[in-house]
Amino acid sequence: MDEVKVVVAHSERATLRVGDVFLKVDADQARIDVEVEAMALAPVPTPKVLWREPPVLTIAAVPGTVLGRLGEPSTASPAAWAAAGAAIRKLHDAPLPPWPGRGLDELAAELESECEWLVTNGVLPADLVTRNRQVAEAALRPWTPVFTHGDLQIAHVFVEGDEVTGIIDWSEAGQGDALFDLATLTLGHEEHLGDVVAGYGTDVDLDVIRAWWSLRSLLGVRWLVEHGFDPSAPGCEVDVLRSRM
Repeated sequence: MDEVKVVVAHSERATLRVGDVFLKVDADQARIDVEVEAMALAPVPTPKVLWREPPVLTIAAVPGTVLGRLGEPSTASPAAWAAAGAAIRKLHDAPLPPWPGRGLDELAAELESECEWLVTNGVLPADLVTRNRQVAEAALRPWTPVFTHGDLQIAHVFVEGDEVTGIIDWSEAGQGDALFDLATLTLGHEEHLGDVVAGYGTDVDLDVIRAWWSLRSLLGVRWLVEHGFDPSAPGCEVDVLRSRM
């Protein structure tokens, strides 16, 4: 029998790997519903669903290797990063999924709450939070909704050579801001932003992408801390926030 490997585990969900099969155990079935439907609708390579028996979703591994990881230099070629940008554009050009995403008011309220928590609890220096909140405000503007992945970390994009072979973890997919996906993919890897934008194939507002880097990082620190992850690891969220100073 293949070894059972714990890919990720926290209080909300766990993912196990056995050979070329992944078993995702999620306490929130609505989140799994979104993941399954999003993978069926997305016009890009996604994992094959093998079977589903709540609370477990079983999917096949996708070929290739991850585009990169936070805190580590990416070994993928510029052409592979550009291919990721092209795949994102294909997703964003697809028909909208039938469920909504977070709106401006919800994001603004969450940003205010998280910034207050970070300062009140002494998690981050007040000046670091204040500066990044100022930067983040540029992301809080009206946008035309597109089909977004919603959690497009570089470790969720697989490539083989210069081609995208799979995009995983669709539980946050929905209607959203196109630049949020581009920002999430390049978070901590600003040096590859030009390659991604070139593959994406249209003008984008780089200041808004930078604003999303700050906004996503500010919103993510508490969740990471409370679920046993370290946002201060090299190249991760706290380093991203410091880079804005």
